[in-house]
Amino acid sequence: MNRNVTIVMYHFVRDLVHSRYPEIKGLTVEGFKGQLDYIKRHYNIIKMQDLIAAISSKDLIIPPRAVLLTFDDGYIDHYTNVFPLLSNAGLQGSFFPSARAIEDYEVLDVNKIHFILASVQDKSAIIKSIFTTLDESRRQYNLNDNNTYYSELAVPNRFDSADVIFIKRMLQWALPEDLRIKITNSLFKKFVTKDESAFSTELYMNIDQLICMKQNGMFIGNHCYNHRWMDKLTTEEQIKEVDMSLQFLQKIGVGEVGWVMCYPYGAYNESMMPLLKARGCVAGLSVEVRIADLDQDNPLALPRLDTNDLPKTGDLQPNEWTMKAGGWA
Repeated sequence: MNRNVTIVMYHFVRDLVHSRYPEIKGLTVEGFKGQLDYIKRHYNIIKMQDLIAAISSKDLIIPPRAVLLTFDDGYIDHYTNVFPLLSNAGLQGSFFPSARAIEDYEVLDVNKIHFILASVQDKSAIIKSIFTTLDESRRQYNLNDNNTYYSELAVPNRFDSADVIFIKRMLQWALPEDLRIKITNSLFKKFVTKDESAFSTELYMNIDQLICMKQNGMFIGNHCYNHRWMDKLTTEEQIKEVDMSLQFLQKIGVGEVGWVMCYPYGAYNESMMPLLKARGCVAGLSVEVRIADLDQDNPLALPRLDTNDLPKTGDLQPNEWTMKAGGWA
């Protein structure tokens, strides 16, 4: 019995070319429409409740080529562009907002980095600014030399160049927390905007919009409070992140039992598993690039594909990932 599920991950879905930040990496609205057509043609779109039920019962049959659509970070794009398309088609999406951005009108560090990168064509200018601050702070924080950081962290991946990866890793976790926050805030003010609160209200959904989506059949899950690398936190810090986000989700009407965790950056460790189970979590989503096998995978660490792993045109033939989903006659 096939119990595979293709879980697809989305972030920005917007009219990139005509936006103020065309360099932001994301999916165009037309691209999303085309991919939705492709998915509807080649897959069976299930709800998060179907996934939860299949995790709970190993005897439950799920449709062949089952696919689940997930949307991270709580962007306004998801309300204005994604929600109407899914709702009109009678389909469900699962949305995972980070609470701090919505409650405190702050821009998450991950997004500050996104928009810094999108605002500066020559990435060496950002690196130069980072190196300048490191030189000024080296003795205070006992930092490595600049070349050591670059040689260790500037490793390109399938989406980003070496320079972009270096900037992301330095500002996400490689430096002491207070120093990287200081650098990120300085770069954001210099290259993007000094009005963080106004920028936040343009970037993210608000609580009323999330409530509206939930009341109209969308699934809302946990993406932690501050969008931090959970595998780099102490157990006490992990507990605080999860519990604060659960309190936020209660305001939207999400129950305390049977909820789903979507790990920021896909980062987690084994110490998280017992605390998630103790709080009623039934599934967890990572960013490992693979089709989920509900009979083999840890339900609290399910893999996902990226939107770029599937075609964005409805009339294309099944690609490699779709063929791997199986269930073909």
